[in-house]
Amino acid sequence: MAPSATELPVVISKPQEKEYTSGSPDLCFPTDVPTGPPSFEDKYEERNYLKQRLALAFRVFAKFGFSEGVAGHITLRDPIDPQSFWVNPFGLHFSLVTADDLILVNHAGMVVDGGRNRMLNYAAFAIHSEIHAARPDVACAAHSHSVYGRAFCATGRTLDMLTQDSCVFYNDHALYDNFAGVVLASEEGKHIAKALGHRKAVLLGNHGLLTAGKTIEEVVAYFVLLDKCCEVQLAADASAAGSGKPLVKIGEKEAQNTWEALGHSASGYFMGLPLFQTVEAEFGQKTFLGRGLEPL
Repeated sequence: MAPSATELPVVISKPQEKEYTSGSPDLCFPTDVPTGPPSFEDKYEERNYLKQRLALAFRVFAKFGFSEGVAGHITLRDPIDPQSFWVNPFGLHFSLVTADDLILVNHAGMVVDGGRNRMLNYAAFAIHSEIHAARPDVACAAHSHSVYGRAFCATGRTLDMLTQDSCVFYNDHALYDNFAGVVLASEEGKHIAKALGHRKAVLLGNHGLLTAGKTIEEVVAYFVLLDKCCEVQLAADASAAGSGKPLVKIGEKEAQNTWEALGHSASGYFMGLPLFQTVEAEFGQKTFLGRGLEPL
């Protein structure tokens, strides 16, 4: 039956596919690469695996010189009690951390399990407990006083999109510019968590960097990359100041396209795996892309 004069035919338009001048972001990684840690039916096995990966994370930080005195912490949400998290004990150098050294901190800031040294850096609790509470999707968060991170965090601004690597943080990092001293109050931790919002990183003014995500590997990869981006930004700024020529910044469309290729959790996890390979040997271990523990 033909439509009447008062009826309009329904026209279904096909959604236009987004055009990418440099190729589809889907081509950046093979479809069969690991996008997250192995799955475990036994939560205690999962805990043991993740604690070992957290210990490796501290070894990675040590290799990059992110161990500054007693400052810095990486936390892991406990898979058995998600209201608690594992963290490094206060006063142990990152390069020496093992899975047995890690301490378990509950929602009240009490150490309920762990190694011989059960001293807690209260700043770790004040910051990370609020991030884990505000972001149920965050399994891991990392903060340290890296050299270039601290230097850039004194400039009072976020990163310019200067390189492909910077675009990993395009619209995905924030600035918290209120330095109130050592973070020893949960209220200050709440402010930091609010500044972080849904993003993967926050620049803590006059303080340092913080990254957060679904996996330990992505959080470490993002932290290492963010510190390098700060170094590049500082060098580029110095060059521009010396030459008197403005920096060439990446356009918004190109930055967004690059973020779609490299800025998601799965790509962060995969980018973190080579960093972990460099320290697995310190424990006499080897995995194939984070899977299958083998003695060397």
